[in-house]
Amino acid sequence: MALLMGSFVAAMLLALPAFSQTTAQAMPANASAKSYGDEWECNIGFRLDENTCVAVVVPQNAYDTNRSYGSGWECLHGFLRTDDAACVVVEVPEGGFLDPSGERWQCLRGYIKVDDTCQEIVLPANSYLADASNGFMWTCERGFEATDGQCTVIAVPANAYLNGSGFGQPWTCERGFFEQAGLCEAVAIPANGYFDDATFGTGWKCDRGYTASAETCEFINIPENAHLDRSGNRWECDRNFQNSKGLCVLIN
Repeated sequence: MALLMGSFVAAMLLALPAFSQTTAQAMPANASAKSYGDEWECNIGFRLDENTCVAVVVPQNAYDTNRSYGSGWECLHGFLRTDDAACVVVEVPEGGFLDPSGERWQCLRGYIKVDDTCQEIVLPANSYLADASNGFMWTCERGFEATDGQCTVIAVPANAYLNGSGFGQPWTCERGFFEQAGLCEAVAIPANGYFDDATFGTGWKCDRGYTASAETCEFINIPENAHLDRSGNRWECDRNFQNSKGLCVLIN
């Protein structure tokens, strides 16, 4: 029974973590006893290697983190850690700048990343640099449109103006004109009519008391027992009367 217990205790001691050595074992150099229990740990700047505490080797262009965990060192700003525990400088190409992380680079405004370089963006005449986040490197000045990598003048017809739209028709007809075959034609308003701003229809409406008939406004003849409706361009029968062949007859 005693032999069995002795074997069990020995097995438990061997199972203890390497960094949790007991003071019963010889405490190596560059180690200190923990503030609790009977264990010891390596001092800051040292790491456990079997039963010894070896100094953390800080490579060139790195600094000691003074932490008891991790590798114990980090690369300086502007240097990048490699697999062979070294710090290599971040090579920033012409037209680029070091990212705030210190581990990579970005291109300056006016340049675009191509492989490991920053290529200057060539602007065509009558254009300016655009926000690259939308996928476009440049935008044409007002009054010009992109055509085959160039900015060409927008042909605005008479009685029209540039609308600043980024898509579709770049110009709009002035008030009182409508587009027809790429031109702005004047709206022909008949007598007893007025201009209508609606984007659809004829471009004009008849005055109250008149109704549209082809290209004219005809006077509305209101029958007896009738009145103009809310539109002012039609008539309807008075209350208790109904339309019968163009007349308003009493409802029986």
